[in-house]
Amino acid sequence: MPHYDVVILGAGAAGMMAAIEAGRRGRSVLVVDHAKYAGEKIRISGGGRCNFTNINATIDKGRDRFVSANPRFALSALSRYTPEMFIAMVKDHGISFHEKTLGQLFCDGPATQINTMLLHEMRKAGVTLVLETSVEAVDRGTDGFSLQLSTSSITAESLIVATGGKSIPKMGASGLGYQLASQFGLRLTETRPGLVPLTFETGALEKLKELSGIATDAIVSHGKTAFEEALLFTHRGLSGPAILQISSYWREGDTITVDLLPHEDAGQKLRAARKATPKLQVQTVLGSFMPKKLAQLLGEALDMPGMIGDFSDKKLAVVEAILKAWTLKPVGSEGYRTAEVTLGGVDTRDLDAKTMGARDVPGLYFVGEVVDVTGWLGGYNFQWAWASGWAAGQVA
Repeated sequence: MPHYDVVILGAGAAGMMAAIEAGRRGRSVLVVDHAKYAGEKIRISGGGRCNFTNINATIDKGRDRFVSANPRFALSALSRYTPEMFIAMVKDHGISFHEKTLGQLFCDGPATQINTMLLHEMRKAGVTLVLETSVEAVDRGTDGFSLQLSTSSITAESLIVATGGKSIPKMGASGLGYQLASQFGLRLTETRPGLVPLTFETGALEKLKELSGIATDAIVSHGKTAFEEALLFTHRGLSGPAILQISSYWREGDTITVDLLPHEDAGQKLRAARKATPKLQVQTVLGSFMPKKLAQLLGEALDMPGMIGDFSDKKLAVVEAILKAWTLKPVGSEGYRTAEVTLGGVDTRDLDAKTMGARDVPGLYFVGEVVDVTGWLGGYNFQWAWASGWAAGQVA
């Protein structure tokens, strides 16, 4: 029965990084994945350009940019493997990149360059990669772990679980990591789709369907959390970066608030319009601030006919309120099918923040998306994958 120092389940971002680091230490490493290719989510990320990190995913700025029952858990790994360290590897491989917005770094060319880089570093570190191979059983004995694979039986001193979450099942996502955590006595926090479009009930969709494909800048809020980015109307509801971000905080039954005129004094604009164009209908005035179809929808929602010149300050205040605090109540999300990440997962109370090791199961590690750590949109989740994989690879 073949024996390895380290077996890693999952050839995604976190798994490949863990393999590289363990291999560099001279450990014999095997990476197992049931997919046909390694790094499938890397390949499709960032519209095929791979938003491989965010320069703000640092210990000082990252404190509020990761969602978890214990957001501070991520800081240990993030402080020791920084965006600059991954950027250095990208530069060493001659991969050109650019900052798109808000610290997001994208490849100039195809995302497959990142896969090629990681696979090259794995080979250089002596890592063995086995694809199209499923894990049928895992047991732990006095000397480590025994694994029954679809192709063979193997043993390992250390086991790193990097199987990801439930998001994008067509990419092969499964609940294996959660099953293994439960098998070995680790707790799990509730899992749900994250960074996902939000949906509305049929009646609301009838009103919104005419806006499908329209985008506008907005500040979308849930409680004290707010994101200022683009909002996109779809045939199912709302999407766009601002919505994907807020979805990680929204729960069913909650409302969200949309500011359609970020950093603008809507009251002042309306009063100016009342004076300058008193004979215009309110939706016509709103159409000078935003996409005309959106203005028409808001005008219908206000149900305030007449010329703006006849509007009292009180009526203008009602219009201002819908512009600056349009309240919407989604009924759900598009689910794991389109979710970029899975919120929740292996409870960080049962893991060592420095090593990613299970506190009560020596030799067992969990890294990446399978752990209850979820970053903001824009490269934060990749940086968590690199950092957590790196941390485990130093010790496994």
